[in-house]
Amino acid sequence: MAEFHFVEDYERHIAQLIANYPLDEAMSLAVGGGYEELGSIEADILRYAGLKDGLSLIDLGCGSGRLASVLGQTMMIQYTGIDIVQALLDYAKSKSPPNYRFLLHRALSIPAADNTCEFVASFSVFTHLLQAETYIYLQDIKRALKPGGKLVLSFLEIQCDSHWDSFESTVEAQREQGRAVLNMFIERSVMETWSNRLGYVMEVYIPGTEAPWDGKPLWQSVAILRKP
Repeated sequence: MAEFHFVEDYERHIAQLIANYPLDEAMSLAVGGGYEELGSIEADILRYAGLKDGLSLIDLGCGSGRLASVLGQTMMIQYTGIDIVQALLDYAKSKSPPNYRFLLHRALSIPAADNTCEFVASFSVFTHLLQAETYIYLQDIKRALKPGGKLVLSFLEIQCDSHWDSFESTVEAQREQGRAVLNMFIERSVMETWSNRLGYVMEVYIPGTEAPWDGKPLWQSVAILRKP
């Protein structure tokens, strides 16, 4: 499958952050800030979805390891982190247990054999992809999941009032710069359609303002899809 069209842009962005900030701050900014807090919320969501000790997780778009660092302190799982920028993977590895695997992977696919993984997480990844790219990912993730395996993902919705500021900011950046960072908004109805078309079961939909787990909401909406 083809590589991402924006690899060079992301590599340039991360290099600029590293050049202008202390490393820890740069690596937090690289994933949108809130490194420890958001990592803890993501871990809470995965536990709510059923992730337990001994299970396997592929963290798609693991970034600088905010989720990996929390899971490494609180759970005993088989973890694989995937990202498109080596500097992020290097930092994530430094924040994680030695048995955690980190892979540079720039194709619209999951580097795993068929029916081998119990969980895939994708937090704030599909928010920056074209819808066709997200659909390709969803298709390949289903291939890699074991029967009964789950995909836990986050996304932005224009219909969600708390996400409207992000849409307005994207519009303003486009107006001023002519080349805004891609922020893709995917409505719940679209996610449900994709889930049905691909043969997932959409177990749970959670608006960005809610937190049925014991903790804070993520802010982005969350969907938990299960492979039958």
